Amino acid sequence: MTNFIIGRQQIFDRASNIYAYELVFRGNNFDLSDNHEATLATHQIITDSILEIGLNNVVGEHKAFINFTTQNILEKTPLNLPKDRVVIEILENVKMDSYIVSNLREMSQKGYLISLDNFSLTHEHRKLLEFIDIIKLDVLEMGKTRIQEMISQLKFYNVKILAAKVETHDEYKYLLELGCDYFQGFYFNKPNLVTGKRIESNQLESLRLLTIAHNPNVEFDELVMNISQNLSLSYKVLCYINSASYPASIKIGSISQAIAYLGLDELKRWINLVILSSLSNKPSVVIQNALIRGKMCELLAKLERKNTAKPGEFFLIGILSSLDSILDISREEAMEQLPLSDHIKDAILHHQGLGGEALSCVLNYELGNFDDITFSNTSRSAIGRTYIESISWARNITSGKKSECR
Repeated sequence: MTNFIIGRQQIFDRASNIYAYELVFRGNNFDLSDNHEATLATHQIITDSILEIGLNNVVGEHKAFINFTTQNILEKTPLNLPKDRVVIEILENVKMDSYIVSNLREMSQKGYLISLDNFSLTHEHRKLLEFIDIIKLDVLEMGKTRIQEMISQLKFYNVKILAAKVETHDEYKYLLELGCDYFQGFYFNKPNLVTGKRIESNQLESLRLLTIAHNPNVEFDELVMNISQNLSLSYKVLCYINSASYPASIKIGSISQAIAYLGLDELKRWINLVILSSLSNKPSVVIQNALIRGKMCELLAKLERKNTAKPGEFFLIGILSSLDSILDISREEAMEQLPLSDHIKDAILHHQGLGGEALSCVLNYELGNFDDITFSNTSRSAIGRTYIESISWARNITSGKKSECR
């Protein structure tokens, strides 16, 4: 990815599960408003995300929505991609002449899903409805009246509705009631804040252990003592070792023996997942996003040229920055209740210091604010690689979770 960075935006189904990711990309030397350069950019993302990086490392088991230009469709570029993994997304600036319609029809007949972005019921668009699969509506731009009218008209066709740019809970509930099938927008990454809510004592204890585990100077005996004092975690770590992934011949006689057998790195992996999952009943994607933030902050610390950044501390900053989404409590209230050093709190709350700079970079990447992605003279392509690596790591952590006692 020499000239490009790749991001992704979640697309949810009606049950708030991830249906797909829309791939977004930016580069230093091209202009997406220029048709020729946009065509080259799409070719580049196909090469980077599918051939070089691997589609699974970007979107996992989910589908990938990819924007295609007029030239891409005329050249039948999508036919080079796996039809079961890719959704062909057609932007509003693609002119629907007979050649485009013919090629899209061919792609549909070959089993590809096709989505139209910012759809309007013009004459040239109506003829596509017999084979188009998904219509994306910009709900922020359209407003309630136009949305309701559009959805009422589209009910006569065999298409799914994707509501994009959903910003609030009320919008989401309204669109759900109207019958929209898929949803995309910043609302799904926002916490449902409860003013004055306190972190429960068991949650505080778990967060304290998370903090201890990622202290670069943590001692083995200190970890053993803290886990041993938590009966639930002690039971779970024994169950973890007793899972099918470990030899049946192993007989564990103590918590310290169990932790020693796991090793510090595996123990931290287990602590990350078990503790974050136990903090709330939020969907797994919330936990995965927290892990991505933490890992990306850690990887950025390792790229810092003066070697003054502390990767374990940066990981903690990224993880704890997600507490608002995990616990439905503001970051300010969460920081007040946690025994953290001032510089870690300042990094999370005010993006101060090198840790705050890393967190700001990660959050801008998460939001797709690619023009604001900077960290300590690190190249944009290197930052992009940390994002892809963090996605892969977080997916492996969550999908590799071994059976536990409940």
